[in-house]
Amino acid sequence: MKKLILFFTAITFVSTAQIFEPVKWDFSQKKLEENKIELSFKATIDDGWYIYSQDAGEGPVSTEFTFFDPSPDRYGVDKNWVQEQVPIEEFDPNFDAVLKYYKNEAVFNVKINVLSTEDFTLKGEVYYMTCDSTQCLPPEALEFSFDIEGVDESLIDKSFIEESKSSEGTSTGKSMWALFFIAFLSGFAALLTPCVFPMIPLTVSFFTKKSKTKARGVINAIIYGISIIIIYVALGVGVSSVFGADALNNMATNVYFNIGFFLLLIIFGASFLGAFELQLPASWVNKSDKASDKGGLMGIFFMAFTLALVSFSCTGPIVGTLLVEASSGGYFGPIIGMLGFSLAIALPFGLFAAFPGWLNSLPQSGGWLNSVKVTLGFLEIALAFKFLSNADLVLQAHLLERELFIAIWIVIFGLLTMYLLGFLKFAHDSDLQYISVSRLSVAILTGTLTIYMIPGLWGAPLKIINAFPPPMQYSESPRGVGYVQNESFHIDDSSHDDQHIGPQGLMAFHDYEVALNYAKKINKPLMIDFTGHACVNCRKMEEQVWSDQIVKSILANDVVLVSLYVDERINLPEEEQYITTMAGKEKKVKTTGDKWMVFQANTFGTNSQPYYVMLDLQENQLLEPANYQDYGSVELFKEWLQRGVKSFNEI
Repeated sequence: MKKLILFFTAITFVSTAQIFEPVKWDFSQKKLEENKIELSFKATIDDGWYIYSQDAGEGPVSTEFTFFDPSPDRYGVDKNWVQEQVPIEEFDPNFDAVLKYYKNEAVFNVKINVLSTEDFTLKGEVYYMTCDSTQCLPPEALEFSFDIEGVDESLIDKSFIEESKSSEGTSTGKSMWALFFIAFLSGFAALLTPCVFPMIPLTVSFFTKKSKTKARGVINAIIYGISIIIIYVALGVGVSSVFGADALNNMATNVYFNIGFFLLLIIFGASFLGAFELQLPASWVNKSDKASDKGGLMGIFFMAFTLALVSFSCTGPIVGTLLVEASSGGYFGPIIGMLGFSLAIALPFGLFAAFPGWLNSLPQSGGWLNSVKVTLGFLEIALAFKFLSNADLVLQAHLLERELFIAIWIVIFGLLTMYLLGFLKFAHDSDLQYISVSRLSVAILTGTLTIYMIPGLWGAPLKIINAFPPPMQYSESPRGVGYVQNESFHIDDSSHDDQHIGPQGLMAFHDYEVALNYAKKINKPLMIDFTGHACVNCRKMEEQVWSDQIVKSILANDVVLVSLYVDERINLPEEEQYITTMAGKEKKVKTTGDKWMVFQANTFGTNSQPYYVMLDLQENQLLEPANYQDYGSVELFKEWLQRGVKSFNEI
């Protein structure tokens, strides 16, 4: 980044700008037992300043400890994680909340079990924020390193290794259970399609009538169900083996995979709507059917295999969609997905064989089965656009922005509602004499969802479906479709693709170089807003000062605004990360926030926010910088803006 500002242009700036370093950290370790060590993190805090607890409360950034290699192979962390002293707990008027914090000194400890016979280095970072009664400094990530000595193998606690592995698998286990449940519901949906549902009474009757005893018929039906499970689980194993865990985990961000999934689901959806039938080669079905005539266990297995082949036109799209969704679960995702799916299909065959009287309670096959199929087709098409959106987000092509995505979903679910109410009919649908209660219930749900999504075109957050459309900032119109300006407040329409909606509806850049180039292009001064997501005084300035109509008009029309968040935790690309010096100390620039914090400190000699600087097109300061303490009123900040713009126009 260019640093062309060679001297400070105002005496007031020289006297007030400074780098605050109110916290000094000391890292130490002590041996508790031969295989147990306590790591200590001690913060010495200057008078008037404080840092926050690990559970500070709502508002500020809590102190957070991270180990870069949290693997139980070489060490294990104590169950209670990082322990801390009892913090001060009182109401903070700046954050308008009860907060937990430390003054003067804070000590954090963590106990680790050494699980390695070799020496190793344990690295990590502490992320913390420092405040006083008037301001908060940007959160800082400070790296630490401990040299740990290995222990004799006889001292390694094997049970701790198993416990660590068990706890590590807890979150994965929860996600797998969720995947299994979704897969089971998908299998149940496949069961209600025209290709599978009529097979239940036929298959169960075959086993019960052809078997010599009732018990034998039940056993054969159970074997049939187990065969179905084996076939589909084998498919899941095959997918996992072919792609591998790494490829499956990376699918979510792979452009080609996402585009491929989009096309695949569109084909599946069109098939469900009746555009064409997806069928496997007839020779496969015939060979499997002949093998089923042999009898015995292999005969039953091939009967199940024949069902899988014959019902492919109905189950194939669901299986394909499920495998796509399950890919995010790593190697075992497709396997768990197919287990849940096949269990839902296999279960009825065993149950109805054991209790054949239940067959009488099954509804008759008919047009409702095709309605289930068509409904699934609409859902497949809707889900397809999620994958197209993923690809668009990765490419940043802005072809499928939030408004267009929501509009497509409104049309899809609107058409589905019309179909369920009988206003829309497809080729394989039978005449609808009346609407059943169940069909009406689903129509009410889809109709409600359709109406709920409409305000999303005007910028509503749509929290119920927020995981599907692109994020709010990935929008065709950041202010929402149909935005109308306040007559007393005009915003210049000469916007730029890299501008984003900011405080008070103002358009702001978040990259210094891009903003500077744009300022040169339209010949306006550049105003840098050094800010932070957790900066209380920044919010006060934006809400109490920037809300003034004259101030807002100047920020919108007379300057190019760039807001640089010094606490932004998005990692920079590895090639852009570097180590530099800040305030005489080595500083690793790892995140976007680090980049802007170092820029502010090394260029302007301060690290507090909010901090406002106005530059000309040669990156020279037009006047002294402004902060909250000295320019925290409407009149003072307005006068500062007007002086800066006037200086620029006089150049």
